[in-house]
Amino acid sequence: MSGVIQLVYFAVAVVFILGLKAMSSPVTARKGIVWAGYAMIAATLVTFYTPGMQNYGLMITAIVLGGGVAWWSGRVVKMTDMPQMVAIYNGMGGGAAAAIAALEFARGGSHGAIATTLAVLGALIGSVAFSGSCIAFAKLQGIMTKAWRLPAQNMVNLGLAALAVVLGLVIVVVETPPSAIVIAFFIVALALGAILTSPIGGADMPVVISLLNAFTGLAVGLEGYVLGNPALIVAGIVVGASGTLLTQLMAKAMNRPIRNIIFTPITGEAAGGGEAIEGSMKELSALDAASVMRYAGKVIIVPGYGMAVAGAQHKVWEMAQLLEEGGVEVVFAIHPVAGRMPGHMNVLLAEAGVPYDKIFDLEEINADFPQADVALVIGANDVVNPVARTDKSSPIYGMPILNVDMAHNVIVVKRGQGAGYSGIENALFYKDNCRMLYGSAQQIIGEVITHVKALEV
Repeated sequence: MSGVIQLVYFAVAVVFILGLKAMSSPVTARKGIVWAGYAMIAATLVTFYTPGMQNYGLMITAIVLGGGVAWWSGRVVKMTDMPQMVAIYNGMGGGAAAAIAALEFARGGSHGAIATTLAVLGALIGSVAFSGSCIAFAKLQGIMTKAWRLPAQNMVNLGLAALAVVLGLVIVVVETPPSAIVIAFFIVALALGAILTSPIGGADMPVVISLLNAFTGLAVGLEGYVLGNPALIVAGIVVGASGTLLTQLMAKAMNRPIRNIIFTPITGEAAGGGEAIEGSMKELSALDAASVMRYAGKVIIVPGYGMAVAGAQHKVWEMAQLLEEGGVEVVFAIHPVAGRMPGHMNVLLAEAGVPYDKIFDLEEINADFPQADVALVIGANDVVNPVARTDKSSPIYGMPILNVDMAHNVIVVKRGQGAGYSGIENALFYKDNCRMLYGSAQQIIGEVITHVKALEV
């Protein structure tokens, strides 16, 4: 029976990996999600047949409660709130891995030096992922409105990390460590995750969510080894590896090393430097915006978090379809770190029904901006800020941006005149070829649609 279970676990792992592979293409992504989901369901069911398994009542209760909460939240959470849901789900995975280690420590007995070491590592990484994800959730949900930074923040981080390592070594070396040591270890690890994440501003949050996801995967993989569960090992390590790769790609897209994102985050306070911006913002009406786009040859739409907050993706696609019916070429440009989680804008546009062949990433679309008659920016800020190319004193200097300022005309939909989420003033808004269209994206794009229809008559 044990051999059959191991074989099923192996098959489940293969299907899970194939599911993740399918997610790399928009065409097969939905199937990939289904395959990976069924694989994890199968792995859960096989657990019931593991020799020595007795707590069926607790297992069923946990599955019903966890599955019920997940189903309900997946149904009611708005797409604009998806980043914080992803963050808290990541945290739950890390917390579960830490809880497994805590239970093993509480049982006592010898697990062997290797297993105990991996359990300690999984507990440390899982605890950091859990508390860090809770802070990320609080920031994205608006519960924490400011970046919170301690004096000598990095020294505190290093001190807590060193203390957690020392306490972890005690747990590994001592066959039955005192409860006080185990409790202190988890308190320090949880504090480390919270303090690491608290200073990080919204501009860096997509990278942080990806990094915490990688932490969770690694923690689950380590605890899978402790439990002797191949499905957890494979799933955890695959998620950890893919999350790490995604984090590196996003950090590259910002031209910032991961260590800078963690230890030197961009916050409103940190973004006060930079050269003074001359000129003034110039406003235009919805009618003027509709006229400019209706008689353009090519329009590039750049969506940002402002579109997500307003839930305007359906209106934006409706407007794009009207323009296309009038002979205008319309495409969408996505920056890798636009929004509040990896792929946030892609998910929103897909939800609205925008075809995949109309969505281009930074490297694919940047050369087209000089030939575009209009670049329409909807709620994006830092990813279109030209100071990233010109101002060496700016915190975002060197970050690859969408070359929106090179279009013949730039229209920016923005709720107000404030700085972006990172606190950095955007020089694009003051350029001669840029006009501001103030208001909620949902309302403003609706007005533009009305005027475009009137121009068709």
